[in-house]
Amino acid sequence: MKINSSLNWMLILNFLAIIFHLGIITKLIPYEIAWGGRLKNDRDMYVFESVSIGIILILIFILLLKGKYLRLEINERMLNFILWIYFVIFVLNTLGNVLAKTNFEKLFSIITLISAILIWKIIKTRKAVQ
Repeated sequence: MKINSSLNWMLILNFLAIIFHLGIITKLIPYEIAWGGRLKNDRDMYVFESVSIGIILILIFILLLKGKYLRLEINERMLNFILWIYFVIFVLNTLGNVLAKTNFEKLFSIITLISAILIWKIIKTRKAVQ
């Protein structure tokens, strides 16, 4: 799988994640099923979901830079360093989801594992999209 294929799948997954988080914010999806049941009120939910969306938007921005979809000159090593941080986050999140109490959250371990694998492939591919 080339970088553009992995990168495009990663972008799709992240846009879907934003839709999921917006569903929680708009209360189309109950927030009790997210965050391991730690959210106790609307205020907590808005804070956690806003931070989640912010982190996802940063990742999308980094992926767009890595894939040369944005024409900003950013050091490739810096992009890879940031992607390694996201890789570690996804691996840890996968472990957390595997150990989750609900089957719904356990299902997300598959998505976070796929995300970790895709980021690893993006980092390990030497040549970016031309």
